[in-house]
Amino acid sequence: MANNRSAALGFIFVTLLIDVTGWGIIIPVMPNLIEHLIHGDMSQASKWGGFLSVAYLIMQFFCAPLLGGLSDKYGRRPVLLFSLFGFAIDYLFLSFAPTIWWLFVGRIFAGLTGASFTTASAYIADISSPEDRAKNFGMIGVAFGLGFIIGPSIGGLLGHFGLRVPFFVTAGLCMINWLYGYFILPESLSKENRREFDWKRANPIGSLTQLKKYPALVGLFVSFIFIYIAGHAIQSNWSFFTIYKFNWKPGMVGISLSVVGVLIAVVQGGLIRVVNPWLGNEKSVYIGLGLYTIGMLLFAFATQGWMMFAILVPYCLGGICGPALQAIISNHVQANEQGELQGSLTSLMSVSSIVGSLGMTNIFSYFTSKSAPFQFAGAPFLLAAILLLCSLLIAYRALSNEAAQKKLVPIADTQPSEEKLV
Repeated sequence: MANNRSAALGFIFVTLLIDVTGWGIIIPVMPNLIEHLIHGDMSQASKWGGFLSVAYLIMQFFCAPLLGGLSDKYGRRPVLLFSLFGFAIDYLFLSFAPTIWWLFVGRIFAGLTGASFTTASAYIADISSPEDRAKNFGMIGVAFGLGFIIGPSIGGLLGHFGLRVPFFVTAGLCMINWLYGYFILPESLSKENRREFDWKRANPIGSLTQLKKYPALVGLFVSFIFIYIAGHAIQSNWSFFTIYKFNWKPGMVGISLSVVGVLIAVVQGGLIRVVNPWLGNEKSVYIGLGLYTIGMLLFAFATQGWMMFAILVPYCLGGICGPALQAIISNHVQANEQGELQGSLTSLMSVSSIVGSLGMTNIFSYFTSKSAPFQFAGAPFLLAAILLLCSLLIAYRALSNEAAQKKLVPIADTQPSEEKLV
């Protein structure tokens, strides 16, 4: 059983690695492609970049719970393959896009089918014991990190041959990933752990409503919302900010993102496996959010390009937070509801990211425009630091309240089994 779990984890890791590598390839050139298609400047391009992200996230909001519910009924493998194929189609649209509106078509289609990380999270929950979930969820971060080491570097280099070339390469990579999943990836959800599909639980509102079943976790869900919103100061703005502030070219943007990938891989692939058992999930959440806050604050006031590289160290160390928080939540849910949970969390992420992407890109666009009362490109990072500090305080209160309630439970009523967490 241990060998089977290890092999399955390896399969899903490679699938995610190829997926993230493809995504990473296009990031360094996406701002320049948008700038080219709108015939504008980088400040205007950042706003359009936010709109493109929102188009993807809105579709993901409506479709992620549906795909999560389908994965609970039919298994993770077919849903994951459907998602990977959708991304290949998306990148083909981006490759041939003659106008900015074709980019929207591709992004909408990707949001419709985009459930790779949702299904992968459920897949990992299927094959993990409760005590191993935090470190196994960390493998998602490792795949993300390694993909960001490989992808942006390749994207920066390919950008020298034309703005469209990285998109063609990424489309091909996604098809290779689909073929890999089709022939290699095993199913993780046994038939006895599957449940019937329920439209009420699969729609986005119903999916979010399902989170009310876990009142003790409401504070952690709110903490997640703030993390997702704050994260778009980086996700939606990094390329635009560094190009505008430091005049970086696609190659340098790619190198910086590769450094991000190295640090994420080190933290979530190695450090978290040592730190998390030592600190425990709760302290990992507190320390990780604290480091995230410090990193964002330093990004806001960086004046030289090399500072961005230095600040990445404390910021990426904050990555010990995510898997620990996800493990705490996952350990409260039954095996046949993991797909539903991950779909609900993805819907929560989509709603939060819609707010974050629109908010952060528009704040950046405003404070870099001529109409701003003063120029401050770091404004999104400053707002993100405030949100992350709030997230830390909310998580502390939620986990402290849960610990206090457990102390009030009589010893005779306690059960050291997994069911007690449900």
